[in-house]
Amino acid sequence: MAKPPNRKLKVFVAQIGFYDTVVAAASQAAALRAWGTHQNLFAGGQARVINDPQAVQAALECPDVPLRRIIGTDNPFELNPRGLPKVPDAAKNWADGADVKRPAIPNPAPTKPRKRADRGALDKAEAALRKVDDERKLEEARLRERQEQLDAERMNTQSSYIERRKAATAAVVTARQAYRKASGTD
Repeated sequence: MAKPPNRKLKVFVAQIGFYDTVVAAASQAAALRAWGTHQNLFAGGQARVINDPQAVQAALECPDVPLRRIIGTDNPFELNPRGLPKVPDAAKNWADGADVKRPAIPNPAPTKPRKRADRGALDKAEAALRKVDDERKLEEARLRERQEQLDAERMNTQSSYIERRKAATAAVVTARQAYRKASGTD
């Protein structure tokens, strides 16, 4: 597959599983799509641009197609590489339970027990905060009670006003009617 003449491609490399992978793509986003990942490997430093001539040549021959090779080898990059990574002999002996000198795990240095901090000042400050909160709750209760009294007083004065206004309006209507009768404009 030949690369299109108008596309400028970069070659990116990432380590995925047991393989080094390269892909020739126009952007990092295109490389991530080719690798089939939604995670931004470039942000975490797991992927980067590569300038190795062998890798660049292989990737440019198949743009947008990830090519792989076994980690730690100089094998050519291929679509489906054969083989598995070689495991060091020490690891095999360890897994087999052979008599292998195991690395010593250093014991952590004994630490002095830390002196418990005096909590007295903190307890005193917390008690003062609780007291302030309790006082505010009492103030709010008193204010609500006063507001209820004021609301009741307002309703009483409003009712009284309405009754007095009705009586005064009736008196005006009666007086107006009497005036009209007396002046003969009826």
